[in-house]
Amino acid sequence: MIDVCLLGTGGMMPLPYRALTSLMLRYNGSNILIDCGEGTQNSIRLQHWSFNPIDVICITHFHADHISGLPGLLLTMGNAERTEPLVMVGPKGLKRVVDSLRIIAPDLPFEIVFIELEDEVCELKLCGLRITAFKVNHKVCCYGYTVELDRIGKFDVEKARALGLPVNYWSLLQKGQTIEHEGKTYDSSMVMGDARKGLKLTYCTDTRPTELIEKQAFGSDLFICEGMYGEDEKLQSAREKKHMMMTEAAGIAKRAGVKELWLTHFSPATVNPAEFADKVKSIFADTVFPKDRRTVTLKFED
Repeated sequence: MIDVCLLGTGGMMPLPYRALTSLMLRYNGSNILIDCGEGTQNSIRLQHWSFNPIDVICITHFHADHISGLPGLLLTMGNAERTEPLVMVGPKGLKRVVDSLRIIAPDLPFEIVFIELEDEVCELKLCGLRITAFKVNHKVCCYGYTVELDRIGKFDVEKARALGLPVNYWSLLQKGQTIEHEGKTYDSSMVMGDARKGLKLTYCTDTRPTELIEKQAFGSDLFICEGMYGEDEKLQSAREKKHMMMTEAAGIAKRAGVKELWLTHFSPATVNPAEFADKVKSIFADTVFPKDRRTVTLKFED
């Protein structure tokens, strides 16, 4: 299971009723944060989730509304006497940007390990999850993130018995290990069924639609995507500023065959995003217009 909380849904500037976009995931005792705009700490507190441990922070890009909450968060984590290293992932130049922000948070009791992204698609394995960073189309270098929890196939007891393998070897093979028994070598492929459907979440914001977003989102259980504007007359502005229309996000969700779409990064001028629901849902019915701290637990199908 993966717990998902969209801490903030705003873009450009925080509002009294809408924090800036950030996402928090919890899995197997670890927390992963994607983006850290102003108001992120407050939203975590209101959600009653913990700052410690935040093991990984992924940054989409270096615009202030996605990273301005970072110095305060780092100080809070340091004041909680954290000593474990923190992994930070983001575009090339991440260390330089974070070190600049840390002028007001210079002394931390933990190390920051930086992973700087340069390729169009980068796959990482962190906290037991497979995280794929992929470039999107914004005015500056910007990445989206796909988070996947893979699931192995079922252990086939009959196959194991037919091979004459003692029970004490079964758990080793189920964990992917290779064993030797009576002069023969056995690996997990000989006793495991086909891999089962895992869990998949895709998050992207501050971008125009691209084929790569659609490819990365394909089959996602949850697709969280920018819906900056709802008004048709804002299309030209979206193109110029490299942002996405709500209807464009819905189109990607439909073509990618996702289960559910959550829109985010709403324009400060959009008081009630749900006023565009009829138009957007006519393209993709399973669209949600979240308020801050909308939460769901993604679970395996069986």
